[in-house]
Amino acid sequence: MNCDTVLYMRTPTRSTSIFSVAPVQHCRLALLLSGTVLLAGCSSAEDDPVAAGGSSADGVGGTGTAGSELGGAEAGSPGLGGAEQSSGGSGSGGAAQSSEPGVRFVGRVETSDPAGARFAWSGSGVLARFSGTSLAVRLGGGQQYSVVIDGVLQPKLIPTGGSDTLAEELAAGEHDVEIYRRTEASQGESVFMGFDLGSGQLLAPPPAPERRIEIIGDSISCGYGNEGPDMNCGFTPDTENHYLTYGALAARTLGAELTTVAWSGKGVVCNYGDDAMSCVDPLPTYYNRVLPNRATSEWDFSSWQPHAVVINLSTNDFSTAVDPAQADFETAYAALIERVRAAYPEAVILCTVGPLLSGADLSTARSYISNAVQARVAAGDARVKTFELAPTDPANGYGCDWHPSLRTHEIMAEALTGVLRTELGW
Repeated sequence: MNCDTVLYMRTPTRSTSIFSVAPVQHCRLALLLSGTVLLAGCSSAEDDPVAAGGSSADGVGGTGTAGSELGGAEAGSPGLGGAEQSSGGSGSGGAAQSSEPGVRFVGRVETSDPAGARFAWSGSGVLARFSGTSLAVRLGGGQQYSVVIDGVLQPKLIPTGGSDTLAEELAAGEHDVEIYRRTEASQGESVFMGFDLGSGQLLAPPPAPERRIEIIGDSISCGYGNEGPDMNCGFTPDTENHYLTYGALAARTLGAELTTVAWSGKGVVCNYGDDAMSCVDPLPTYYNRVLPNRATSEWDFSSWQPHAVVINLSTNDFSTAVDPAQADFETAYAALIERVRAAYPEAVILCTVGPLLSGADLSTARSYISNAVQARVAAGDARVKTFELAPTDPANGYGCDWHPSLRTHEIMAEALTGVLRTELGW
């Protein structure tokens, strides 16, 4: 996320000032579409007491208490899936919460363009708090979104390109809104251009959770086909829902903020269907990017430090006609671990694969991953570990193209939640 420029604009009839600031933890940006105010603000990484990996006993899941947990939890007051409100600060790394109006971005977001904030990775989005009775949003790019208002999941949003109404006739008072991208990076960039609050007023954004998780993955972590009826459908954005993936479910259960860096078909060395002798642009090629299709869009890893990084890659490496050689795979996997460790010195790195592989491919992938992890541990990095995700149980059904169903994602979330609780005391 680039936060090098902060714009402050009053009404079009007044002057505009531009201020340069140092790279920061996170930015807040809001545009009232009636033409009144564009505000942005950033929190300094130096203000973050837990950015280097410290944990909190009371991390939050986003915006408040007793939120709507998908899969049957009660709908209640504002919350990101039911976590308690934190008394800690905000900011992507936990910096002190600003009292000025604005929004809080989730995931990797490029904010340097005054025309709008851009994001493309699955699950990235924007959160805000406002006082008013109605709300609309202006989003460009043609993607699909999950919307949560006051802890209650709303119908899927497919923007029109104009101002799309999210809520009307709300009770007077404060409300929270969360908008998350359902679809993956291959579907292009989203552009957030602001909220329309009618006669309402934007407030300071909800505080960020103190707990933070990053997932590095492929179609499984994107939610490819998880809303499909069975294995016989092909890919379409209409059946992909990151909000219901194992990562998002686990994060809400644990009251953590999630960043997902995943792309369908990508592997550690080779992508889906690649010839093992000519593999190009696997997932590590894109790992350092804010906007994945822009090679110059560099992510500032210091701006957001997760407590845990989950690597769920290699399914596609073993989809090739000829699998990568053991030495090639283990070398590439070790290099990815090294990149993650360099970016996040204090994070626990959890390595797995699943649940699509089975049989010899699963055994081979697990063996190669374990070898790379053990080599890292032997070199002195004790905070890199493996864990296992069970292969898909046919009784739980399939999503499109044999991908995990919604039920399988729930089972995976339970497994990941248990591992994170064990490793981090959450």
